[in-house]
Amino acid sequence: MATKRKLDATVEDEVIDESDYLSFICLGGGNEVGRSCHILQYKGKTVMLDAGVHPAYEGLASLPFYDEFDLGSVDVLLISHFHVDHAASLPYVMTKTNFRGRVFMTHATKAIYKWLIQDSVRVSNIHDPFETLYSESDHLTSFDQIETIDYHTTINVNGIRITPYHAGHVLGGAMFMVEIAGLKILFTGDYSREDDRHLVSAEAPPVKPDVLICESTYGTASHMPRLEKEARLTRMITDILTRGGRVLMPVFALGRAQELLLILDEYWEKHKEFQSFPIYYASNLARKCMLVYQTYINTMNENIKRIMYGADGQKPRNPWEFRHIRALKSLERFEDVGGCVMLASPGMLQNGVSRELLERWAPDPKNGLIITGYSVEGTMAKQIMNEPPEIPAVMSAARAGGRGREEGIMIPRRITVEELSFAAHVDYSQNSGFIEEVGAGVVILVHGEQNNMGRLKSALLSKNSDKKDKVKIYNPKNCEILKIPFKSDKIAKVVGKLAAKPPPKLSSLLSQKPGDMEQIISGVLVQNDFKLSLMAPEDLREYAGLTTTVITCRQRVHVAAAGTAMIRWALEGMFGAVVDIPDLDAEDYEDEGLVAVMKKKINGKAADELITGNTFKVMDCVIIRCRTDKGYVEAEWEGNVLNDGIADAVVASLLMLETSPAAVKFSSKSHSHAHADEDEDDGYEPSLEEIPSASAHAHISPQTRLERILHSLEEQFGDCVTPIEDLTLLPPSYLPSTNTKTITDGEDVKKEEDGDEMDTKTREIAIEAARKRLAKLGLTCPGVEVRVDEHVAKVWFEGLDVECKLDSLRMRLKTLVERAVEGVAPLVDLGWGNGSTVTY
Repeated sequence: MATKRKLDATVEDEVIDESDYLSFICLGGGNEVGRSCHILQYKGKTVMLDAGVHPAYEGLASLPFYDEFDLGSVDVLLISHFHVDHAASLPYVMTKTNFRGRVFMTHATKAIYKWLIQDSVRVSNIHDPFETLYSESDHLTSFDQIETIDYHTTINVNGIRITPYHAGHVLGGAMFMVEIAGLKILFTGDYSREDDRHLVSAEAPPVKPDVLICESTYGTASHMPRLEKEARLTRMITDILTRGGRVLMPVFALGRAQELLLILDEYWEKHKEFQSFPIYYASNLARKCMLVYQTYINTMNENIKRIMYGADGQKPRNPWEFRHIRALKSLERFEDVGGCVMLASPGMLQNGVSRELLERWAPDPKNGLIITGYSVEGTMAKQIMNEPPEIPAVMSAARAGGRGREEGIMIPRRITVEELSFAAHVDYSQNSGFIEEVGAGVVILVHGEQNNMGRLKSALLSKNSDKKDKVKIYNPKNCEILKIPFKSDKIAKVVGKLAAKPPPKLSSLLSQKPGDMEQIISGVLVQNDFKLSLMAPEDLREYAGLTTTVITCRQRVHVAAAGTAMIRWALEGMFGAVVDIPDLDAEDYEDEGLVAVMKKKINGKAADELITGNTFKVMDCVIIRCRTDKGYVEAEWEGNVLNDGIADAVVASLLMLETSPAAVKFSSKSHSHAHADEDEDDGYEPSLEEIPSASAHAHISPQTRLERILHSLEEQFGDCVTPIEDLTLLPPSYLPSTNTKTITDGEDVKKEEDGDEMDTKTREIAIEAARKRLAKLGLTCPGVEVRVDEHVAKVWFEGLDVECKLDSLRMRLKTLVERAVEGVAPLVDLGWGNGSTVTY
């Protein structure tokens, strides 16, 4: 039986345990695009989502704010896909921090991640080795520790359940459903709901999550329809080629580049007039990773599978072996003559092949630059869309032995700049539709620039304003801790022997009738991965895989002065009535044998009387054996927290009793010498008969307890305390259960449905039943009335309920009554009598 959970906006003041809050913090990707990294904490478990770098920064500045969180507490790190803004700082986390958790990603993501990070390290070493975050050996060392997970497969890591689903976006991209203690959290990562030429679109999980962590890259923007977008792209490219220019399309090495290659290869196949213009794919990394794309064709959509395996009479072919596209390993082999189309990485134009070609082609107005992906703030791809007259010569100056930014070398920009987004991110309609389909009560927006994210949040709030159940939407900034309370109902399964016993009815538990409380099921509560099970101790091995050990504790206390009667009297005064039990433990008499003990006379009493009278049980858990003839008292109990505390109190009482004046008097002996101030009573020896046979506190009558409680109330409030004699004033809840048969001389008590009042006869029967029940409890009146000025309060003894319109008086009375009940009886029996227990 799973734990049920629901978000309740009104329970923030009710949550006591800090673990009842879901804690969320963005170490990166909060109100920004880049260096995505998010932390989830719930019920003592910590999950880290993604570990990227910011493409606009270098070195340590590009990392998420790892110093703001103890990565050593992370249990699991999940990587949604291989892009650098989501995965490039993973080697740093695994080798340069105190992170000791487990890392998971899909098989395709891990395969491409290896080559991607190696290429990133190589490029960093070429351009600025001092800004390198980790070495290639660090990457290879950490790579072996990464674990893979299949789509739709659930794994359990230390109580955290993880299930990946298709996210689209790139090959191997996954959204993760994370479940902790019944709370379900869906992290989308970057996802796409658009049907493209090779990827499966993002799927909505079959299980409704409680929390959705969702990207907001494009905010409220809308994408152009796909067919229109493809037609516009090919038209822009052919226009540039027709005027004698070259086309530069900066792309990520892997991801949207493969989609664009499929589009161009198909278009070139249909339009022979453009086949004289070569299409280059300048990425050595992409060439290596094409083998990965060919390996994981079965994870792609039906379009790719039809091409691969043949359909509709077409000959099967490998869709990743392009007919009109050439792989360019390096620019040294590139003959920059005539028109061409060049897809080059990186997509942000910060450095590398794409930046070098931009600087080479920027001065010629015939050339064209087409931005096909999302451009992050602070990168050249974002800056050049404003069409600046000049751009810094980073790669050109680097080849000349300097740094373009530092040397101040600028290159004129005359190349035309166009933007046509093929980024595999959802637009507003797709994102809002997915959020509505998923139906999470809490939505956390990440991976979006501040303005885009703010507009998306406002639009979503407006869209949900007329709904009864409002969706909570958050857009936290980096390092801003978000705490969301979740109210939970903890449910335990009863298993084993306890399951054969029917549970008590709620109505009987609330009726406070004698004997009803005996239906309560007691056992051992076992928690395993936040699932609770209640079982008998003997079932622990079978159902919980645990073994039990019973520890029997024994302690002997030297007692030379106090006798058995005085020990019994003292313990009764402290703990209430003690229970005589037969002493079957004759280890103290092994030398004489049990038969000899039974015949032996000690202090004029038969041994059998000694055995049954000198051994008793305190609080139903501590056995006391009085061996006063041996000079000690032995306490024995089963070791546990409660019993140990009671045993300590028993031993303390015995030690105090041994030095008490009563014990000294009891142990005094006759003597031959005289004292100056002694009278005729010199040498008097007290007899056992002078010690009371039972303590006055051992058995207190209900009437005595009631008188003491009334006395306590009168001491507090004076003579304004009046007993309530009229049972007709009893609240309805104190009358017998009205929906079942009640033992009242064979008559049934009935109650009209829909809250109607009982008729006169039925109420009389109910009151008579209540009178009999109170009599059994020893209560002559059901409660008292207390008047303080104009305020009236009623105290009902049976349930210790207090009725009063003034909250301060009601709370004070309730506290006083509870303390009075605790004080008028010893620890062993707080009931009014006959085994019933007062609830307070």
